[in-house]
Amino acid sequence: MSRSIVALAALAAAISAFAAAAATADKATAADQKLIKSAMQAAPAKVSANASIVEMGKDGMRTVRAGSNGFTCMADNPVTPGPDPMCLDASAMEWANAWLGHKDPAAGKIGFIYMLAGGTDASNTDPYADKPTASNHWVKTGSHVMIVGADPAFYDMYPKDADPDTSVPYVMWPGTPYQHLMIPVK
Repeated sequence: MSRSIVALAALAAAISAFAAAAATADKATAADQKLIKSAMQAAPAKVSANASIVEMGKDGMRTVRAGSNGFTCMADNPVTPGPDPMCLDASAMEWANAWLGHKDPAAGKIGFIYMLAGGTDASNTDPYADKPTASNHWVKTGSHVMIVGADPAFYDMYPKDADPDTSVPYVMWPGTPYQHLMIPVK
């Protein structure tokens, strides 16, 4: 088979795949388009443009748009009072699934999370708190990134105050299996 036939076949396959993807995108509901727009605010455009977009629901996670770069982005949670879309790499997604499942995260799998639209209203001491109380040290955090899954000694270099200064890097949920470094970016 000549090179030009192979090249034409590859081009035809690429055009077909692009057309299928475009058709799928055109079929996205208005609600899905809103989720995609919200989720893409979490990370730089070069990351979110090719990230998978998922929606968390009562029945689990639904893929709204498949991605190709290993990142997964989630839209703002409308139940929370402020913006909180996030975009996680594959290791951070494993960490988040462990947290959500009340399981210990895999040791030594460092992950990275973008929350460039901010993250508001979370307990700094209780990974499962869903509302502020007098004792759970509720914090508001602006635009930030997170490092998760690092060796516990890594976190010892940073403040672990229950009521942290959120304008500098600090450890959230210190002393738990889900402790992670919060790094403000603005």
